[in-house]
Amino acid sequence: MPPIPGSGLAKGLAVTLRTMTRKTVTAQYPDAQPELPPRSRGVIGLFEENCTVCMLCARECPDWCIYIDSHKETIPAAAPGGRERSRNVLDRFAIDFSLCMYCGICIEVCPFDALFWSPEFEYAETDIHELTHERDKLRDWMWTVPAPPALDPGAEEPKEIAAARKAAEKLAAAEAAEAAESAGAAEAAQAAEAPEAPPAPKAPPAPEAAPDAEEGQA
Repeated sequence: MPPIPGSGLAKGLAVTLRTMTRKTVTAQYPDAQPELPPRSRGVIGLFEENCTVCMLCARECPDWCIYIDSHKETIPAAAPGGRERSRNVLDRFAIDFSLCMYCGICIEVCPFDALFWSPEFEYAETDIHELTHERDKLRDWMWTVPAPPALDPGAEEPKEIAAARKAAEKLAAAEAAEAAESAGAAEAAQAAEAPEAPPAPKAPPAPEAAPDAEEGQA
């Protein structure tokens, strides 16, 4: 059956009439902030304490927009006769967001959870050089990172949390044992320093009867 002439126009006008009667849903940005999903990719935050300068993020970045500088420091031996250790110290960590394509590979490959997504997106600049965020600014973005979602009721406890809990329980038990040992040693020292009690005085002997009085009675 051939189409009726003007049916397409009628369908288009019907859609227009339906939408004309609906309430507008235009978000009045920036007066009204948008409600973003919790996993929105806005900007990357750096948790510097977890960074070991392994360079995985910089090597895996497809845009080469991560710049890292570091130096080595020697840690003296913890015990006599032990070996000295060396560690990497972070000097610079910067991300050029004018090159970043927000793929999230750097966050996925970080083995120590030093990089996180923040939903913040209002960091436009008039100068392109200002889009290179150094580690201080990346650290400030960490305060805008949302908390992770709660686990399902039947989910297995994460290995990191289980290991941290076991370490905390072990440390608490060691501290309790050390406190009990210290308390026992203190009590023993106080008992040793306490003066001995003086001996109880002996009762005086009973007086003997006079011999003259006994003879007179006899």
